[in-house]
Amino acid sequence: MTDDPLAHWRDQIDDIDGQMVALLAKRFKITTEVGKWKAENAVPPVDPDRERRQVERLQMLASETGLSPDFLERFLRIIIDEVVSHHRKIRDEDFDAPSPL
Repeated sequence: MTDDPLAHWRDQIDDIDGQMVALLAKRFKITTEVGKWKAENAVPPVDPDRERRQVERLQMLASETGLSPDFLERFLRIIIDEVVSHHRKIRDEDFDAPSPL
């Protein structure tokens, strides 16, 4: 450990930020596959019941870990909104594709 505790903490924060980015990239790779499947199977890009369950689950996890449930809901909302936007774009691209003969 360095003599400068602030530098040490910042290094740890930087490591965690890198892990969060990697996890978000992994999550979006999976949700892209979900979006393709939804487009191919005419499933709407939005699933309000799934979103509600996710919010409830993460709020419970937040409470268990000492995080603010409201913060986690806002954070999840950003992610969900981005995923839905991607799903709509995938769906719209699918509709624009020429149909096979």
